[in-house]
Amino acid sequence: MTAATARKRVPAAEGAEVLSRATVRAAQVLAVAQVDLADIIGVSPATMSRIVNGQKQLEPGSKAWQLAALFVRLFRALDAIVGSDDRAARAWIGSENHGLGGIPLELIREPAGLARTVDYLDAARARI
Repeated sequence: MTAATARKRVPAAEGAEVLSRATVRAAQVLAVAQVDLADIIGVSPATMSRIVNGQKQLEPGSKAWQLAALFVRLFRALDAIVGSDDRAARAWIGSENHGLGGIPLELIREPAGLARTVDYLDAARARI
C-alpha cells in the first residue's frame, strides 16, 4: 500500500468541524479572547460565538477558513518551540517581539501580520 492510497480524504463537513474546534482550542490555550479571534480570522463576533458554541463551523475554502488554518499553524509552531509550555506561549504572543517589530497578538489581527508571524515561527522552528 502506498502513502497515497493509505491517505484518506476527510469529508468537508468533518474537516470543517476539526478546523473549527482546533482554532477555538488554540485560542483558549493562548488566552486569545473570542472577540480577538473573530478579528484574526475575519468573522463577526456573533459568528465567532456560534463557532465557539459548536453551532456553526468554518466553511471550507473561505477566507475565515484560510486564516483559521494559519492561526492553528501559528499555534502548532509556537507550541513546538516552547515545548508545550502554555504559559510561555501566552507570554510570547502577548509580549513585544523585536524580530517581528511588535506584539504578535496585535500583528496577527491583519492577514499579512498573521502570515509574517507564522513565517517567523517556522524559521525559528527550523533552527531547533
